[in-house]
Amino acid sequence: MSPYALSMLMSSLAMGTIITLSSSHWFLAWVGLEINTLAIIPLMTKMHHPRATESATKYFLTQATASALLLFSSTMNAWMTGEWTIMDMNSYTPTTILTIALAIKLGIAPFHLWLPDVLQGLDMMTCLILSTWQKLAPMALLILTSHQLNTNLLILMALASAVIGGWGALNQTQMRKIMAYSSIAHLGWMTLVISFAPGLALLNLMIYLMMTSSMFVMLMTMNATNMNKLSISWLKTPTLAASMMTGLLSLGGLPPLSGFLPKWLILQEMTKHHLGALSAVMALSALLSLFFYLRLSYMISMTSPPNISNANLTWRKKNDLSLINPILVVLSTMLVPITPMLLM
Repeated sequence: MSPYALSMLMSSLAMGTIITLSSSHWFLAWVGLEINTLAIIPLMTKMHHPRATESATKYFLTQATASALLLFSSTMNAWMTGEWTIMDMNSYTPTTILTIALAIKLGIAPFHLWLPDVLQGLDMMTCLILSTWQKLAPMALLILTSHQLNTNLLILMALASAVIGGWGALNQTQMRKIMAYSSIAHLGWMTLVISFAPGLALLNLMIYLMMTSSMFVMLMTMNATNMNKLSISWLKTPTLAASMMTGLLSLGGLPPLSGFLPKWLILQEMTKHHLGALSAVMALSALLSLFFYLRLSYMISMTSPPNISNANLTWRKKNDLSLINPILVVLSTMLVPITPMLLM
């Protein structure tokens, strides 16, 4: 792709998100989301492969449906209340339609089916943008309207996302599909707490962005797209393999890594609202996710492929890592000490 076209698409992507984040009018928020969608589709199809075209088509159709629903709900709300302001969604029907529209945009269960298929057909860089940057605008709208949305509906979708996100990845071998199901599970945790403590949902989103970014950057450096390629990475890039193992355990939510922090605070918040049974189900669903993260950690750190070479030493890849990778690894594993500051 031409650098000029790429810079134009990336700036349109940034502009769409910034328009949505800074708007207080529903029409302007919808325009930002549309710019965002239209800017990423050429990035998806730059591989010139049937799978990439299929992914872009699926993505466009789901996002167009979600955008239509969002515009319909905001128009209905304006018709009922005379207000286009984002904070004034007081009617039951428009808020329910809005919740469904944002769930489709984000890939929250039961509207998650497009996400693994779309990610599987793309290159790693576009997967990274789709799993991180593209979540910002819809999640911002969800946080802004969280006090007006139907809490029971959000809790049901959160439970479904956490269970499906853990269950769906158990039999996957492709890293992009595993990361897609990981995204669905993390979105479930954010959706669960968004009605009770939007600040916690924002913290969870920030930590999710750091962990997912560091994972995709490491996968791109290793050029690993499936589990078989992961198993040979220990011999070639030992430092990166060790970093990836801690990153995976952080995604699974094991203490004392960063991924444990939002889960701990969310479960604490849920028990404060006397939702003990719900907290228990969410904690058990996190074990499903933890299983496949542990399986990947085991594969990357404790298995080595059969070696048919007579040489004692293997060729090692030169560690030409950018500065961004170590920073992301540190942020995605060592944020637990800031907990007291967050609790204050």
